[in-house]
Amino acid sequence: MSGQNPQSVWRRKPLEEMEDETVKSGLFRSLGLWQLTAIGVGGIIGVGIFSLAGLVAHGDADNPGVGPAVLISFLVAGLASAAAALSYAEFAGMIPRAGSAYTYGYVALGEITGWFIGWDLLLEYIAIVAVVAIGISGYLDAFLGGFGVHLPAWMASTVDEGKGGLINLPAILICLLVTLILSRGTKAFGRFELAVVAIKVVLILFIVGLGIFYINTNNYTPFMPSGFGPVMSGAATVFFAVFGYDAMSTAAEEATEGKKHMPKAIVLSLIIAMLLYVAATLVLTGMQNYKDIDPKAGFASAFAGVGLPVIASIISVFAVLSILTVMLTFLLGVTRVWFSMSRDGLLPKWFSKVDRGGTPQRVTWIAGLGSAFLAGVFPIRAVADLTNIGILAAFVVVCVSVIVFRRTKPNVPRTFRLPWMPVVPAFGVLASLFLISQLHWETWLRFVVWLAIGLAIYFGYGRKHSLMNPDSPRRLEEASQRG
Repeated sequence: MSGQNPQSVWRRKPLEEMEDETVKSGLFRSLGLWQLTAIGVGGIIGVGIFSLAGLVAHGDADNPGVGPAVLISFLVAGLASAAAALSYAEFAGMIPRAGSAYTYGYVALGEITGWFIGWDLLLEYIAIVAVVAIGISGYLDAFLGGFGVHLPAWMASTVDEGKGGLINLPAILICLLVTLILSRGTKAFGRFELAVVAIKVVLILFIVGLGIFYINTNNYTPFMPSGFGPVMSGAATVFFAVFGYDAMSTAAEEATEGKKHMPKAIVLSLIIAMLLYVAATLVLTGMQNYKDIDPKAGFASAFAGVGLPVIASIISVFAVLSILTVMLTFLLGVTRVWFSMSRDGLLPKWFSKVDRGGTPQRVTWIAGLGSAFLAGVFPIRAVADLTNIGILAAFVVVCVSVIVFRRTKPNVPRTFRLPWMPVVPAFGVLASLFLISQLHWETWLRFVVWLAIGLAIYFGYGRKHSLMNPDSPRRLEEASQRG
């Protein structure tokens, strides 16, 4: 901590401490390049194609449908995400450590910044798992509907959806199932993720390949029925669909060659995902008029609409399976951020305990239960917007951090160097701030309240117990154990 005030909230985590911590973490190194890429693709592709594309194209009570221009919404969101992805890649090649944006902000900008982003990600990743569970619930309802079976409204939708619902029970059960899978360990999770992501990519290629033959070009007119403003607002919503690599980067300590493979996996996963998104949105809005798209199960309704109900049922089944990978990726992400913050002393040590299989069971089940609660009582758009404002804030921090770190630590070995510095990360900052400005004021309010709670916890507990504080009870306890 040379040159730093040890009592300052801006104290920074020294890079040289990182390698030693990864050795002692208790996490198992079992993820190779393609497993990491699969986790990234698994986190990016899912509810964005199968639910949010239809939702933004069709519109809802508060937002007009953007029609075929949903393609532009995805491209704008993808461009902003790409700038952040390259920033993540540079950091991942230097600091292959659990925590992702939390760790990068801690090292480059100081403890208070790292804390805010870590605290932010705890809520956002849990909310993402909830959003995806709600999306899966919609496809499950569409699948059962193909057989003439409909779940009672009280147990299949929330109060806010205006359908006479009380709770989304299928979404709750899906969250608990995913939590159980992740609790079995990272190695088993990595194998499952690789297999299911392969199925997911094949499914999307099948949808695109078959859907091309049912495109009616008249459905592309008007291309932008509601004007440019809603398209940008739509970009802020579908931004949920173009990240996921950030959650994958939280598993850096479980990679066999983190410095070498993490940057490659981040870039590969985003490229693969964006190519599939472009093709899928063109097919979706070409097969069915945007006004007729089911906002919960877009592709299922599109194929049913062209007289292929059996294909619609098949899509619903495989959509449920493939979207599970998104939930797994982000549930993994929140547990690793939580674990990392606890290990640094900012949260109680109780949370960083791992079992004999190298899995932090306590935080896994707490996060799983939290996502089940959100999925059970909130509608999909409210939760999706909440996740987006938090992730966009994290992207701003990472893009700023990579600029600062290139100036303050220019000689640190980097396995990947961000091109066109500082133009790319600066664009990432501006694009993320613009997308944040497109979100509703209710989303801002929820976000500010959550950060205020975090601020109280940091000054009430985290600042005192941080291992960066020489007088930290945790630091003194660990020193006495070593001595």
